[in-house]
Amino acid sequence: MTRTDGELQHAEPHREPVVGHEAGRAARKIVARAAQGPWHAPADRPDPLAILERQCAARVPELVPIRYGRMASSCFAFLRGAPAVMAADLASSPNTGLTVQLCGDAHLSNFGFFASPERTLLFDLNDFDETLPGPFEWDVKRLAASLAVAARENGDSDHAAGEAAHAAARAYREHMRELSVRDELDVWYERVDTADLLETVREANRAEARAELVKAGRRTSLQALEKLTETGPDGEPRIKHDPPLLQPISMRDLGLVQETYEDYQRSLSDEKRALLGRFRLIDAAMKVVGVGSVGTRCFIGLLEGTTTGDPLFLQVKEADQSVLAAHLAPSSHRHQGRRVVDGQRLMQAAGDIFLGWATGPGGRHFYWRQLRDMKGSVEIGKLTASELARYGEVCGRTLARAHARSGDRAAIAGYLGHGNAFDRAIAEWALSYADQTAADHAALLAAVADGRITARADV
Repeated sequence: MTRTDGELQHAEPHREPVVGHEAGRAARKIVARAAQGPWHAPADRPDPLAILERQCAARVPELVPIRYGRMASSCFAFLRGAPAVMAADLASSPNTGLTVQLCGDAHLSNFGFFASPERTLLFDLNDFDETLPGPFEWDVKRLAASLAVAARENGDSDHAAGEAAHAAARAYREHMRELSVRDELDVWYERVDTADLLETVREANRAEARAELVKAGRRTSLQALEKLTETGPDGEPRIKHDPPLLQPISMRDLGLVQETYEDYQRSLSDEKRALLGRFRLIDAAMKVVGVGSVGTRCFIGLLEGTTTGDPLFLQVKEADQSVLAAHLAPSSHRHQGRRVVDGQRLMQAAGDIFLGWATGPGGRHFYWRQLRDMKGSVEIGKLTASELARYGEVCGRTLARAHARSGDRAAIAGYLGHGNAFDRAIAEWALSYADQTAADHAALLAAVADGRITARADV
């Protein structure tokens, strides 16, 4: 269930937009729903390791082995770190042409919970580095593939893996059909409360799940201050040195961050800029984050309130071209940071008030956001097969809502239809692509073993 404007919505209104649905049904002639299923690597498929190597060319060299080390740790980690590989694979087949604002990297671990500006804990997509307009099914397939890979990694059968992918696709289809007949504002205001997540957890584990939500509510800048800082010689808090994952920067580099910070402020609305003016930047550090992002220039900034000294941690992430850019129409944004920010604002039900973009030294593009604002995620490895399928349903519904904000939801609903042809095809694709991911992961392990690629485990 989803929560719209404070009330639960169950019934689908009787009216149905005909024109949009007809456009969707016409798209079946371009790509039949059953044709979404088979995945066979084309003979001219690009070498996945070559794709990864090209990405690493512009990254911080000493961090690249950490990226490979994280990707080598499991098939799921490889999938997380290789959205560029999947983008090339998705582009090798015809698509529906039914365009939405894509997340571009809608795997399971890029869903999570965080605080709305009203301080309510919400569930939504939470990573938009690859966002770009494109065919809706690309996000659905990445979500489904991640479910299949995660299920296998959890020791579940192929049947269970397929069921999890099928559940996500079915939930996406059903919710898109519900949304196709909702009013525009109803769709825009819809959001998923974390209470909905508890329904995906079996009764015996709900107490633990509630505890995780409480823990997420405590992940704030104040908690980060205790974990990430120590008292400096001047008596002020300073970010701890924990190389190579957390490295304080020189005074010269701090000056460059300050310059970027000033440009970032200009991207904010007047009232947000006034709020940020009540803080001062006192320290910054380079911080390694995620899997696919490792090696890009990512920083955290520690700010202090000018009145009471309250802390605020902001994250600064380098924004490069989306991995989808080579396969889709060019972005309307020349600034990659703004591309990320605008895509996030379009897809998320509620956004970070400090979200903004900036240009840094050398013309590099960055975006800024809060480092910790009651953020949390579900531990995928702890889910049973049935819980994973139910979690996939929540993610599928969430993705449908995100797509409905930008795309022609009636046309997509018309393409998906009432039956389960699309659901079955996506489940088939997810299992086949899970096989592909296992083969690509094995190729990475072989390259590490024979010295062609250097990988280093986290210290």
